[in-house]
Amino acid sequence: MYPKLAKAYPTNKLPDLRGEFIRGWDDGRGIDAGREILSFQEGTIVSGFDDNDTGDISSLSSTQYGFGDTLSSNQWGAINGKKWIFDASSKGAQKYDWWAYVSARPRNIAFNYIV
Repeated sequence: MYPKLAKAYPTNKLPDLRGEFIRGWDDGRGIDAGREILSFQEGTIVSGFDDNDTGDISSLSSTQYGFGDTLSSNQWGAINGKKWIFDASSKGAQKYDWWAYVSARPRNIAFNYIV
């Protein structure tokens, strides 16, 4: 009746998905490479760098410590990928650090959304 569905699920039985998180099957896209349809993936801790302009400010006693480059204006400056603010009154600079994140990816099953 549904040949593509029968090909994807040759046992004519759909998996029991109760209590599972469904993750769309990659099917060669490269986002979740190596996963087979209906394969399980254990829960994992995922960390990374979100680059979303949130973070904290720390001070630097001299503008000469800006990774070898000196800041000379009262504005944001980027030095070697870090953001710095130069304060002419104190002759110091402040560094803006980005937050990294840690999150959990739940146990999941690769599922084809044709169903």
